[in-house]
Amino acid sequence: MAAMMQMQMLILISLSALFGRLSISTDTLSPGQPLHDGQTLVSAVGTFALGFFSPTGSKNRYVGIWYNKLPVQTVVWVANRGNPIAADANGTMELNSNGALILNNSQTVVWVASIAVLTNPVAQLLDNGNLVIREANSIEFAWQSFDYPTDTLLSGMKLGWDLRTGLNRNLTAWQNNDDPSPGRYTFSADINGSPQLTLLMDSAKIWRSGPWNGAQFSNTPQPSGLGLFSFANTKDEVYFIYDTIGTDIVGRLTVNHTGILQWFVWIKKANEWSITWYVPQTQCDSSFPCGPNAICDINSSPMCQCLQGFVPKSPANWALRNTTSGCVRRMALDCKNKTDGFLTITPAILPDTSTAIVDKTINFTQCKEKCLANCSCTGFASADIRGTGCIMWMKDLVGLGTASYEGGDFYVRLAAADIASPTPAKGLAKAKVTIITVLSGAALVILLISFFAWRKKKMNRRALAALEKGIKEDDEIELPQLQWSTLMEATDNFAETNILGKGGFGSVYKGKLAEGCEIAVKRLSKNSAQGIDEFKNEVILIAKLQHRSLVRLLGYCIQGDERILVYEYMPNGSLDAFLFDIVPNRVRVHLDWPTRFHIIIGIARGLLYLHQDSRLRIIHRDLKASNILLDSAMNPKISDFGLARIFGENETITKTRKVVGTHGYMAPEYALDGIFSVKSDVFSFGVLILEIISGQRNRVFISTPHLYLLGNAWSLWNEGNALDLMDPLISDPFPVAQVMRCINIGLLCVQGKPEDRPIMSSVVFMLGNDDASLAKPKAPGFKAILTGELESTPNHVELHSFNNFTFTEQIGR
Repeated sequence: MAAMMQMQMLILISLSALFGRLSISTDTLSPGQPLHDGQTLVSAVGTFALGFFSPTGSKNRYVGIWYNKLPVQTVVWVANRGNPIAADANGTMELNSNGALILNNSQTVVWVASIAVLTNPVAQLLDNGNLVIREANSIEFAWQSFDYPTDTLLSGMKLGWDLRTGLNRNLTAWQNNDDPSPGRYTFSADINGSPQLTLLMDSAKIWRSGPWNGAQFSNTPQPSGLGLFSFANTKDEVYFIYDTIGTDIVGRLTVNHTGILQWFVWIKKANEWSITWYVPQTQCDSSFPCGPNAICDINSSPMCQCLQGFVPKSPANWALRNTTSGCVRRMALDCKNKTDGFLTITPAILPDTSTAIVDKTINFTQCKEKCLANCSCTGFASADIRGTGCIMWMKDLVGLGTASYEGGDFYVRLAAADIASPTPAKGLAKAKVTIITVLSGAALVILLISFFAWRKKKMNRRALAALEKGIKEDDEIELPQLQWSTLMEATDNFAETNILGKGGFGSVYKGKLAEGCEIAVKRLSKNSAQGIDEFKNEVILIAKLQHRSLVRLLGYCIQGDERILVYEYMPNGSLDAFLFDIVPNRVRVHLDWPTRFHIIIGIARGLLYLHQDSRLRIIHRDLKASNILLDSAMNPKISDFGLARIFGENETITKTRKVVGTHGYMAPEYALDGIFSVKSDVFSFGVLILEIISGQRNRVFISTPHLYLLGNAWSLWNEGNALDLMDPLISDPFPVAQVMRCINIGLLCVQGKPEDRPIMSSVVFMLGNDDASLAKPKAPGFKAILTGELESTPNHVELHSFNNFTFTEQIGR
């Protein structure tokens, strides 16, 4: 009996110790009360928790703060983000008697909050998510986590500078979803000139807010209904802050590892985070895409134009859409006689203010006069929307744009002659291009064959002449027609040694213009499968599209029967050369996982632009690995728009008898019924994701389903062995959770029914946010048809790469 009682006592002591390690029913830590791995601090009303955690896909341990009541663990602050604790180590956080908060890894200090010596210290987790250290009998903070943010800005947290101490409170993205160590992207306050918020990639600006105008940042409309936003600019501090206290809003501002600044709001009914605002959104959002003294308008083609009174600094580069050199004045300013005037741009995205001069004491009229009196002043704007204060620019105007919202006015200083005689501007008339459809006929005798061949050649020339005339008359297109002799010289007379690739369309040659610009010259063969319609698409459609993930068309050439397209040169060629063994006896180049994920993200953003964000609504119809080109930094560019279609605003799906594209990437409803929509491109993108992950080409199968990538991926997913799909060239370590997430998204995109597939805005959101919940995928296309999982019975449609006769049927919404 005594032995049994002793055993029970030992069990009770062990259980007591165990439960003591699992929870601390308080929001404070005192000296002599360590926080062990497995324990948490919880704020007074339970909003936030602090404890040890491991990011999804990682075994490393970190101390962080997260929302306590939400079903999705969302970490908002990390203490030891650059110095993780091994999974098998015994991590402990404790407050010493002097008030230093220390994180130990088996007696080794991995992180410490260093402050002045306190006499009776406590550490407390507040209900706003702030971890503070203070004297037990004081409300003053000796140290607070809000002064050392990681990637998230919470309500009441300052983003900016304490000029008294030199403390810079900025956000720095995680390396990736599995690694909270500091990444490449930083969101901070630029206090030079007229202060503004900036998003940096390393040290390069990729977005800026513009200066505060008394109500909001001038270049950035405030997200509505998300609390109170304010900006302080004093001799002691410069910072941005927002306040949701007293509202039901649970929101956070986060910079993620792909370089996107996002505003999240928790949606209670859906039990998930929703993105309500993000930047950058367009190429014009990115800083300085047009160079000095130019204006960026995402709704214009081209998007970069010289300001009135200015001309391209390098006309040759501008003709090839290389606008970074910017523009220069036609007429010098007349400071001596004070005859200069101002051109008003409204609504304007203000130029970069990091070198601007600010005077808050003068009004609009005084600001204008002060700018005219200063020979170096190039433009001005009111510092406050009420017309008070003055911002003056003393150098070239960089980053100027037109706003798509109710923004402020900007005043460009011009010589009197340039105001009286403005630089002619292109109109927005939309001239239609007439294309003659080429019909071929069967012939039974050589004479008829010769006759039709002659007639077809004549009609081809007429069609090309009509196309050339249409391009020149379209005021929206500023695409240079290059001379045949120029391209002959650039390609060394189309030398075989300059061939980059061949296909049914013809050949692509590497070339170099006299200015030194490298180009890719696509010379269509006279019997090319790519006909007049496809050539028209390439020239007219791509010339009106502007996105970093789309290849740039620099010009074209029509000479006799020759049809030539000139693109920016992509040093790393096409994606398929990296993924598949397409060149005999050549070892594939290794692509690590970060590069593959970067490519997936880039393609997704380009496709989102085509489907939703561009002025035209485009269905690509031939998205595949060989049509993804890679620049010197391995940034992906979607190319080959010969088969692309423009959709009307109210048009959702279209049916055609001419099914064109590439087998293996076609959605089932398109390949079998001729029906295509944005969901057809989503299917192709899903195939691309799975090819990028696996390094395997998706083969169209009949009797060999084991060669079918989608079927194999589906089987491995259902067996719980999805990681077996990975290309063996992807070496450890890699973020398991991110790879699994991409496989899941890929399978969602290739589901049999179009209505089950996500739209590209959802795909981009899911790729960039590990907090986003993912649906369980259904069977992929074709497999669903064969197994009866797709309810509709497909019609019999003849499949083509190209055809000579097209019938298109519009299907209402």
